Amino acid sequence: MAQAANTVEAPRAAKLAFWTLTSMVVGSMVGAGVFSLPGRFAQQTGVAGALISWTVAGAGMLMLAFVFQNLAVRRPDLDAGVYAYAKAGFGEYPGFFSAFGYWASACVGNVTYWVLIMSTAGALVPALGEGDTVLAIVLSSAGLWGFFLLIKQGVKEAAAINRIVTVAKLIPIGVFVILALFFFDPGVFAENFGGADYAGSLFDQVRGTMLVTVFVFLGVEGASVYSRHAKRREDVGRATITGFLSVFAVFASVTIVSYGIMPMDEIAELRQPSMAGVLEAAVGTWGMVFVSIGLIVSVLGAYLAWTLMAAEVLFVAAEDKDMPRFLSRATKADVPVPALVLTTALSQVVLVVTYFSDDAFNFALDLTSALTLIPFLLAALFAVKVGTGRGGPRRGTPTELTVAVLASAYTLFLLFAAGLKYVLVSLIVYAPATILFVMARREQGRRLFSPGEAALLAVSVAGAAIGVVALAAGWITI
Repeated sequence: MAQAANTVEAPRAAKLAFWTLTSMVVGSMVGAGVFSLPGRFAQQTGVAGALISWTVAGAGMLMLAFVFQNLAVRRPDLDAGVYAYAKAGFGEYPGFFSAFGYWASACVGNVTYWVLIMSTAGALVPALGEGDTVLAIVLSSAGLWGFFLLIKQGVKEAAAINRIVTVAKLIPIGVFVILALFFFDPGVFAENFGGADYAGSLFDQVRGTMLVTVFVFLGVEGASVYSRHAKRREDVGRATITGFLSVFAVFASVTIVSYGIMPMDEIAELRQPSMAGVLEAAVGTWGMVFVSIGLIVSVLGAYLAWTLMAAEVLFVAAEDKDMPRFLSRATKADVPVPALVLTTALSQVVLVVTYFSDDAFNFALDLTSALTLIPFLLAALFAVKVGTGRGGPRRGTPTELTVAVLASAYTLFLLFAAGLKYVLVSLIVYAPATILFVMARREQGRRLFSPGEAALLAVSVAGAAIGVVALAAGWITI
């Protein structure tokens, strides 16, 4: 109650410059994923498959980046991009699903950061295991709520810290690439080119890497999500493209140079963060320590950026009356505290769930990617509508429409690559969230569901029920 007394309904948004927005894009993308790339790729494919995967993922995500850039210009009236675009294009309930899915993916993604930090420390403290022991969960929980207190101090302060951390964490990654090139063995690289026997067909190899590429590129929409804070609207699109191209070069380099250090079957067996194991093989123990320190800095910076973006989506959705009213409250320092509390609480719940998973890090990573696919698909499809003149003041150019169609096709392929398992698990998360939608509708005295919305609810509940049965019967596992 005391907290509510210190809140206001419509605070003045803090204004962020181009480079701060860019650092939020880079900061949210360069996190846990980059340090896991060598191991995750080696588990699925060799050099040839990796090159194809990065070509497909890079081109597809570039199309999505252009989508967010174009929409920022075409529809400057829409804030919190991913959610707002789904609502404008397909209605309130799909918009709600997009907001919730994007928010939930951020919360699950935040858990991967703490799991990876504890797994890194577990190399020195066995009681931490691979980040999924009781001690690891307790320490991670302390970190979750510690960051809550930091972010509560204000958006500008948190964004400034993120800008500093973004620069700091790129240094160890750059050093890794340079040292890996120095110790690069062409013979080992050639042996890894075609992939190992366990990798399967080239198509299966490429498909198997898609979820991890989605995970590492999450955040490409970061500037769009935080668009209401931009000093100039055109900075949103520029920051999106600049951040994406910078990070794409880093991700592809880290993956490919690793194949020249160790046989891929040995890389596949490394504990996460696998980048540390690769550098240890090249230069010795100090390499592992160096990467581990860089990982902790990187992951904490990404956690900060993602927590900010997750709370922002809930806040804007509540201001638009698509989430319960209490989530629209913010302090005079422009911090949406109730949304931040809910964000931290969901991360806490998922953190506890990882204790029961066979592979906490990879489960959380893949679920994060799967939850994001529906919001991304709806945003891309809205760009198609805008391009045809049905979602904006005027018809888009042929180039804009082509980009939107390609982005939509790429996102549909990602849903196929994720497979039925993660689609069903995602629906288990999505379906219960409708309670928040019902709360918002009741606050406004409105009809709960239109016929179309009721049909969508039925599909999501049916999918969630199938997912629960499949988990209980052991047909799918986490």
